Amino acid sequence: MGKITGFMEFQRVDEAYEAPQSRVKHYREFVLRLTDDAAKTQGARCMDCGTPFCMNGCPVNNIIPDWNDLVFNQDWKQALDTLHSTNNFPEFTGRICPAPCEAACTLNINDDPVGIKSIEHAIIDKGWENGWVVPLPPAHRTGRKVAVVGSGPAGLACAQQLARAGHAVTVFEKSDRIGGLLRYGIPDFKMEKSHIDRRVEQMTAEGVEFRTGVLVGKVEAPGVSAAPAQTISPEQLTSEFDAVVLAGGAEVPRDLPVPGRTLRGIHYAMEFLPQQNKVVAGDQVSGQLMATGKHVVVIGGGDTGSDCVGTSNRHGAAAVTQFELLPQPPEEEEKPLVWPYWPIRLRTSSSHEEGCERDWAVTTKSFKDDGQGNVAALIGARVEWAKDEASGQMKMREVPGSEFEVKADLVLFAMGFTGPVASVLETFGVERDARGNARASTEGAGSYATSSPKVFAAGDMRRGQSLVVWAIREGRQCARAVDEFLVGSSELPR
Repeated sequence: MGKITGFMEFQRVDEAYEAPQSRVKHYREFVLRLTDDAAKTQGARCMDCGTPFCMNGCPVNNIIPDWNDLVFNQDWKQALDTLHSTNNFPEFTGRICPAPCEAACTLNINDDPVGIKSIEHAIIDKGWENGWVVPLPPAHRTGRKVAVVGSGPAGLACAQQLARAGHAVTVFEKSDRIGGLLRYGIPDFKMEKSHIDRRVEQMTAEGVEFRTGVLVGKVEAPGVSAAPAQTISPEQLTSEFDAVVLAGGAEVPRDLPVPGRTLRGIHYAMEFLPQQNKVVAGDQVSGQLMATGKHVVVIGGGDTGSDCVGTSNRHGAAAVTQFELLPQPPEEEEKPLVWPYWPIRLRTSSSHEEGCERDWAVTTKSFKDDGQGNVAALIGARVEWAKDEASGQMKMREVPGSEFEVKADLVLFAMGFTGPVASVLETFGVERDARGNARASTEGAGSYATSSPKVFAAGDMRRGQSLVVWAIREGRQCARAVDEFLVGSSELPR
C-alpha cells in the first residue's frame, strides 16, 4: 500500500476520451491512457482494506492491491509481472472488460472505486512499449499434443498456458484470422486488432501452431468469415492429438420471430459488425451492410447493441434508436445493498454519447413492409413488469393502447446468444446441459472434461455467453486440467 491516506486525499480520475465529433470519423481507439503520474495517484487511492474484495470480484483473481502499490512506487516492470501472473491478455481486459473488480472495491461502498481498469491498461501498454512482453518458451517438451478448437480469449489463454507447460499445441480457427469474437465481434474503435496480432506472434515463438480457415465438424457454423478452406473431422483430431479442447464461442444468435421478420434490412448484429472489422483490416466486402443515411433500430441494450450504435454512427446513419425489453435501470445503485456484487444500474457507453435515442420496456410486435419487400418501420408497444404471485417471477404484460411505430431502414438484432453451435458438440459426442452448452464441471477431478474421452470444453462453449475475462479464466483453468490429464500433475496456476 503506497499511501495510507491516499483514498481520502485523491479523487478518481477516469481515462480521457477523444471528442465524439472527431472520433466518429475513424475506427481507431480513442481512449487516452493515464499518464505515469496520474496512474501513480490513482494507485495511491487503493485502501489497506484487509480483505481485497476486488480480487474476488475479478474472474481471473488479479492481484490488484499489489500492482496498485507497485504502480504507486513506479515499479512498472514488477507490476507487469504481477499482472501477467493471473491474466494472459491484460491488453484485452484493460480495454473491454466492464470491470467487476471496481464494483467490488471496498472504496465503492461510499465513494468512487479505485480506477483499477485504467491502471491495468497503463501497465500493459507500458510493458509493450518497453519490450518487457517477450515469448516464454518452455525449457522442456513433453511430447504430448493438444488441439484447441477456437481462437477466442478462452482458446488463446488455454493454448498459451499449455505451450508454456511444454505441450505441442495447435489452434484451429474456422475464420480467416485468429481472434474469434475479439477479431470479428468487437469493433476496432474499442480494441484495435494489432493487440491480437502481437500476442499471436508471441505465442508462435512459444511454440503454438495456428491454423486458420479450418472447420472442425460436419457443417458450416454461423460464423464471421467466408467458408473455411478445410474441414477436419472430430475423429481426425482425437486420433492425432492426445487431448482436444473445445473453446469456441456461443455463436447462435437469439432471434425475434415476429411478423415481417424476413423483410430485407433485418439482420443479426453479427452479420453487421464483422463486415466492418474486415473492411478496417483491408478486405473487400461485397454487399457490405451499411447504415449510411438510414434510420437504424437496434434491438437489445447490451454491449453488442452498443457496438452496433457506434458502428452505425461511423457509417453516417440518419438516426439510431436502441430498444431494450427490460425497464430502465436506476442511474445509481443502492451500494450498501448490492456491494460487492455487480450492480444493475444505467450504463451509458461511449457509443451512446456519440448519438443514440434509447428506450426501455419496449417489445417488438412486427415489422412493416415498404411494399417492395424491404423493412420500412418497426411496430412496438410498451410493457410493464410485475411479480407473478403464483411463481414469484417477474412477468411482462403489454400496456393497452401503447402501440407505436418508428421508422426503420435497417434493424439489427443484438439480443445475445443462446449457446454454441450444436453440430460441433454433436460430432464430438459431447453431452449438453439444459442450456445446450457442453456439460463439464469446473471442480474436482476431471474438471473441464466432457463426456467424450480426452475432450475438454472451456469458455462460452461450456458456460454460455459471458465476458472476455471469464473466458480467459476458463481457458487458464482448463489448461491446468489438461496438463494434469496428460502428465499426472500440473504446476500451472489455476
